[in-house]
Amino acid sequence: MSYYGYVFIVDDDAVVLDSLRMQLEAAGYAVATFHGAEDFLEICTPDTHGCIILDVSMPDMDGPALQEELKRRGLNLPIIFLSGHGTIPLTVRTLKAGAMDFLTKPVKGAVLLARVQEAMEQCSLLRKQAQASQSIASRLAMLTDRENEVLKLAVAGHTSKEIAQRLGISYRTVEIHRAHVMQKTGASNMLELARITSNHVSR
Repeated sequence: MSYYGYVFIVDDDAVVLDSLRMQLEAAGYAVATFHGAEDFLEICTPDTHGCIILDVSMPDMDGPALQEELKRRGLNLPIIFLSGHGTIPLTVRTLKAGAMDFLTKPVKGAVLLARVQEAMEQCSLLRKQAQASQSIASRLAMLTDRENEVLKLAVAGHTSKEIAQRLGISYRTVEIHRAHVMQKTGASNMLELARITSNHVSR
């Protein structure tokens, strides 16, 4: 089963799971519930899309441990922590690790729904950014070794004449390579080229 656009609730308390599920389904969300972190990890893939409402204290693997495991796997899902007895150090720790919020049980329905809406919006933004990054990486993969050399020097601010001198090739050849780079990356000018390659080209 593919989980896309879900609110995932991970809590070892069946009563809490049912209560939160009913609230969220009544608000129109698709909901999937899990009695433990390991159960959730079994279905979680890079294609999983949504946000997580995560209990802090659970047997075997607790909420912060699941947060760390998701980060280790490169799975960037917004997390809203729930706890019946959260401490300031624990709250700070989870928020520093990237959690969206840390709420204390019992949480008011309006507060929870507002946070879930924010989390789902963040998830959509993260997914769009990931798709854009993959698209750029695919386009850069089409460049030849020489085109990559020209690209790195061009985005570093070197002119075609300077690039030609550095690489020991003609000015005309540099211009041809630059044209190929612009065509393959889809950039319309050097400013756009620098922007779209900023996180993908090592200096």
